[in-house]
Amino acid sequence: QVQLVESGGGLVQAGGSLTLSCAASGPTFSFITLGWFRQAPGKEREFVAARSWRGGSTDYADFVKGRFTFSRDNAKSTVYLQMASLKPEDTAVYYCASGSFLAEGTWRDTRRYIYWGQGTQVTVSS
Repeated sequence: QVQLVESGGGLVQAGGSLTLSCAASGPTFSFITLGWFRQAPGKEREFVAARSWRGGSTDYADFVKGRFTFSRDNAKSTVYLQMASLKPEDTAVYYCASGSFLAEGTWRDTRRYIYWGQGTQVTVSS
């Protein structure tokens, strides 16, 4: 099974930047989709970004377009979420997740993902 470990969260001032990492282990095959989600207190978990492990297009939630970048390092089996121009409303626990054989149109659906990391807290102060 795939194991995912996030890191890189922390406290940052509004307008600042953070880079989250998600190290994957296990069978990281090309048919795997990796996604970033977040959950703020009292709110449902929401989609942030996703892409196929083999590359190609990346899907971003509208509220992060132009501010967040999803990248990967194949040699390290690690994906990254580079976050810039952070806002207080970006405060949440951020999760990395993986799913297999996901159609691109389903990338935003949390129910499609099988494996989840433990999450990393991001707090943006105003």
